[in-house]
Amino acid sequence: MVRKLPKPIRMKIKTGDTVYVLSGKDKGRRGRVIRVMPRENRIIVDGINLVTKHQKPRTATGKGSRIQKPAPIFASKVMLVCPHCDQPTRVRRVRSESNRLVRVCKRCGEMIDTTQ
Repeated sequence: MVRKLPKPIRMKIKTGDTVYVLSGKDKGRRGRVIRVMPRENRIIVDGINLVTKHQKPRTATGKGSRIQKPAPIFASKVMLVCPHCDQPTRVRRVRSESNRLVRVCKRCGEMIDTTQ
């Protein structure tokens, strides 16, 4: 039986955005998005939801170690931080003059995607 992948979700958070964590052990912290996984509706945020990975020694004389790395969290547990008003905000999408969809902050009304 062939397993069908779920349809990717349209996410309002992109790689490089700053987000505010709404719930969980890192509630209230901010971080930069490293990776977005729309099929799983998850994101990886730098410094948030750190898990400890035990690494075996590579050689016979080497030492093992414990490294901390960020694990994915659900996208619904974070909120985008507007770069203009520096507040966590919801996002709406509108068409710009060049007929592109851009993200707009619902608090201050400024465009978030100014580099595109």
